[in-house]
Amino acid sequence: MPTVLHNGHVFVAASDETPDYFASAIILDASTGKITYVGDETDATVVEAMAAPGAVLHDIQGRVVLPGFVDGHMHLCQTGASLQKLNLRTRKNLREIQDAIRVYAAQHPELPRILCQGWFHPSTDGNELASQLDGLDVDGKDRPVYVDADDMHSSWLNTAALDELGVADMADPPGGRIRRGTDGKPSGVMEETAASNIVWPFLESKLTAEEKQQHVQAALDAYVAVGYTGVVDMAMGEEDWAALQKYRQKYGELPIWVAAHWLVFPRTSPEETLQQVDRAIELHTQYNNATSQEFHITGIKIICDGVVDACTAALQQPYSHNNQTVAPMWTPEALAPVLQRADAAGLQIAMHAIGDAAIKLAIDGLEAVGSPSGRHRIEHLETTAPEDVPRLGALGITASVQPVHLDPAGMTAWERLLGKARCGHVFPYAAFAEHGAPLALGSDAPTAPYNPLANLYIATTRRSAMDRNSTVQTTPQYTLTLAAAVAAATRGSARSCFAEDRVGQLRVGWEADLVLVDMAWDAEMLLDARVAETWIKGNQVYTAA
Repeated sequence: MPTVLHNGHVFVAASDETPDYFASAIILDASTGKITYVGDETDATVVEAMAAPGAVLHDIQGRVVLPGFVDGHMHLCQTGASLQKLNLRTRKNLREIQDAIRVYAAQHPELPRILCQGWFHPSTDGNELASQLDGLDVDGKDRPVYVDADDMHSSWLNTAALDELGVADMADPPGGRIRRGTDGKPSGVMEETAASNIVWPFLESKLTAEEKQQHVQAALDAYVAVGYTGVVDMAMGEEDWAALQKYRQKYGELPIWVAAHWLVFPRTSPEETLQQVDRAIELHTQYNNATSQEFHITGIKIICDGVVDACTAALQQPYSHNNQTVAPMWTPEALAPVLQRADAAGLQIAMHAIGDAAIKLAIDGLEAVGSPSGRHRIEHLETTAPEDVPRLGALGITASVQPVHLDPAGMTAWERLLGKARCGHVFPYAAFAEHGAPLALGSDAPTAPYNPLANLYIATTRRSAMDRNSTVQTTPQYTLTLAAAVAAATRGSARSCFAEDRVGQLRVGWEADLVLVDMAWDAEMLLDARVAETWIKGNQVYTAA
C-alpha cells in the first residue's frame, strides 16, 4: 500500500534535465523502501494514490522535505564515546576547564577515569601541563584524567594518566609526538599518532563489550534524531569494526548505512604500512558497495598533517607567531606505494590535509595515481593555496569539507597563527565548485557538533552557529547557496562513496530516505530550523517530541 506525504515542500535538487524545484507530495512504498512518485497533490497519480484502499496519508503540514542527510566525514564510534564524556567545548580558559572537571569528578565518584572532550587549543594557548589537571579529584582520589582536543588530534593527560600509560620511556611514534619538558619527561600532551595510537587504544582496551555497544547505540540514536540516514566513517579500525559487526549480529542491520574508510598510519617499515592497506583490501573484498551496501569498506584514510590550532598543520610558509614550519606526516616516497596499492585494488583514497603543504602533497599523490574515476578525495582542505584550488576539479578529486570548522567563534587564533593574508583565502568551498570539484559536506563529529542544519547555516552565511550574535564572517566570498549546500550534504556526500544511484536524492526508484524539517527556505533562518521526522526506506524512524 502507498504512503503519501502531502501538503509540504519537497525539495528536488537540480539535475541535467531540471533546475531545483519544490513538489508538494511524495509517494513511498514501505514494502520496497523506494520512492514511487514525486509531484504535486493535484497530479492524477497522487490523487489516485490518496484514494487507494489502505493508503497511508501523512500530512506534512507545510514542512520542507529533504533527502536524508549523509554525513560525508565523521567518526561513528568515537562520536558515541564522546557523548559519554565531559564536554569542555564552551570552556574558554584554564580555570573554567579545571572547574568543570572538578565538578564532574565530584558528580561521578564511581568512574575509574575522568574522560573529557572538546578542549579548544586557544583556551590554553599551547601551555598545557599534566600538573594543571592534577588535584582536581575529590576525597583524596587521584584518578587519571584524559582530555581530548576538540579536533581529536591531541590528548591532554594528568600525571596519573601518564603513569598508567607508561610513556616515560616511549619513543615518539611515527607521525606523532609525546610532548616533553626540559627534563625530558612527558609534560602532559600527546600529539597526533601519540594520541591515536597510544592513548585511544589504551582507553579502548578498558571498555567492556557492553560499553562499546552503548557507544554505538548512542551515536546511532543521535544521528537519526537530527536527520542523518547514512554516514561516511573516516577512522575505521579493528576495534570499531568489531563493535559495529557485533551490533549487526544482534540487531540484523544498522539503522543507517555506513561506508567506511580504513585508517592507515605511517609505520616503521614500508611492509608494516602496506599491511594495513592489505587488511582494508581483504575486508573490501567481502564488504563492498556491491555485496553489502548498508555496511562496507569503501576505501582507506591517510592523515597527512594535523590542525592549525595545534600548529601541527603542514604549511608551505612558517607559522606567523613563531616562524616555524611543520612537515607533512608522510614523505612522497612513503606515500606513493600506499596510494598505488589501494587504487589498484579498487579502494577509494581519502586524505586528511589541512595545511597547504599537506594539501599539495595529497593532490600531487593523487595526480600520480591518475584515476579520476576512483573518486578519490581530500578531507578538510582548509588552507588550500590558490594555485591548487583548480587542480581538484581537473583531477576529479572530491572536496570533502566540514563547514563547522570555519565557524568564526572557533577561529579566534587563526590570524595570529597564519597572518591576515593567508586567512583571506581559507575554506574556499565555492571556488572548488566553480572549478568543477564535486563537494561533499560532513561534520567531522566528534571534533565538532554534528547537527547538519547548523552545518548548512555556516556554509551558507559563513557566520557563527556557536555565537548567534556575531556578525563576523569567514571568507564570505566562498559562500554556498542554500540549494548547493543541501545538495552537497545529501547527493554530494552520497556520490563521494558511489551511493548516489540509490540515496541522496528524492527521485523515483531511489530509497525513501528523507527528513521533514520545520524551516523557512532561508539561510539566515537555519539556526531556528528543527528536524521533525526522519524516514528510512519508507519507514518513519524518528519523530520529534
